[in-house]
Amino acid sequence: MAALSLFLALLLGTSALHKALDRQRLGSAAARLAGTPPSTGPLLLIAAAVVEGTAALCLLLAPLRPAGALVALLLWTLYALLLLRRRGQSLDCGCDLVARERPIGVVQIARPALLAGFAALTALLPPTPFTLDAPFAAAGFLALWLGAAEILAIPRPVWRNN
Repeated sequence: MAALSLFLALLLGTSALHKALDRQRLGSAAARLAGTPPSTGPLLLIAAAVVEGTAALCLLLAPLRPAGALVALLLWTLYALLLLRRRGQSLDCGCDLVARERPIGVVQIARPALLAGFAALTALLPPTPFTLDAPFAAAGFLALWLGAAEILAIPRPVWRNN
């Protein structure tokens, strides 16, 4: 299970870094997602990045792993609830590495909910030490996660009615 906590740490760390690099777009997205005035976007963005970064660091340290997983669980649950509240509205939720304004649907809500479930699993399982295969497995999970996000971003695929 060390690979799962490392995957979550990589995802959280990447997300925090992304917020630092794309502040303009993601600040606006944070304000829209939270339903607050645009002026609060940068503050929400900084708060989210700090929480994500802190959770990522905690997930890397075995004694703090349950706390990091709990913080990640709460954060992703909040993201899922905010997206649920915006269901059907068209907006850039900031969930991807590129700007994509689209209607918020089941898939966008399920992504953070699934991550919250992974965080809950990580919080409940005893911390295990990182082995040599954990970074490779975590990188593979991250690649699959990002690849699935790109596939789900296809506007009108034949195989989906969303």
